[in-house]
Amino acid sequence: MGMLLISAMLMWLERRLLGLWQDRYGPNRVGPFGVLQSAADMIKIFMKEDWIPPFADKPVFVIAPAIIMLAVLMSFTVVPFAPDIAVVDLNVGLLFFLGMSSMGVYSVVLGGWASNNKYSLLGGLRAAAQMLSYEVFMGLALMGVVMLARSFDLRTIVDGQKSLWYCVPQVLGLAVFLVAAVAETRRVPFDLPEADAEIVAGFHSEYSGIKFGMFFVGEYLGIALMSVMIVTLFFGGWRGPLLPPVVWLALKTFVFISFFILLRATFPRLRYDQLMSFGWKVMLPLALLNLAVTGAVALAVD
Repeated sequence: MGMLLISAMLMWLERRLLGLWQDRYGPNRVGPFGVLQSAADMIKIFMKEDWIPPFADKPVFVIAPAIIMLAVLMSFTVVPFAPDIAVVDLNVGLLFFLGMSSMGVYSVVLGGWASNNKYSLLGGLRAAAQMLSYEVFMGLALMGVVMLARSFDLRTIVDGQKSLWYCVPQVLGLAVFLVAAVAETRRVPFDLPEADAEIVAGFHSEYSGIKFGMFFVGEYLGIALMSVMIVTLFFGGWRGPLLPPVVWLALKTFVFISFFILLRATFPRLRYDQLMSFGWKVMLPLALLNLAVTGAVALAVD
């Protein structure tokens, strides 16, 4: 329930920040500073007709939106919010996060295929190629952190940053992971799977009501997940002076959530061939270079 409230607040925050950066009004009518606008939108979605196209594969069409929400919520279970606050303490928490993020591909692919719509199918195929490709670079970018911490345990990784955050020795890995995280969340400039100017709305063209809302909530929860993982892996997690650990984690996470929103306000959408070429011709060599250099330095230090 807490994650769903965070998702609603992120929708309001994005509208307010986009209005600020684009020199226009954001939501400012419903509640103070428009803070109740997300609640009004959710009520509207709940009241809309939950329509299923007669030509769709109904069981798969219904299940697909739930997969992305389940995958993201499961990923949050291994995030250490403070030294003694976490849902599950796994010694392979990082691998669990990568596995759950991979499950999100099934949601968009099945949603696009089950809709029995050409635009939806194209969006699903784009999402599959994009997310599977950039997951490769995401995993490789994190191997440098694993080498430094000598563990897949997220709590151990945070403890390893007592004297120096990993964003300093792993600046290249951070850059690769940051770009891969934007591609994984299908945000501008990598929102090709739902490019409205080309394929209407992509994989969720035929969705309405609560099922469309689940896709929407899953996207914003994905932004929060990627932001908190960047903080945990590269910026010391909950570590910081004076303030409580949870407050430090929240403040750092807010910075990267704002970064995701700023990208939407700034960059145009790439062409699909540019997206894939950039991944395999630029991101992969950089990830492998970071892996090789980190391995060589770690071996030399040992």
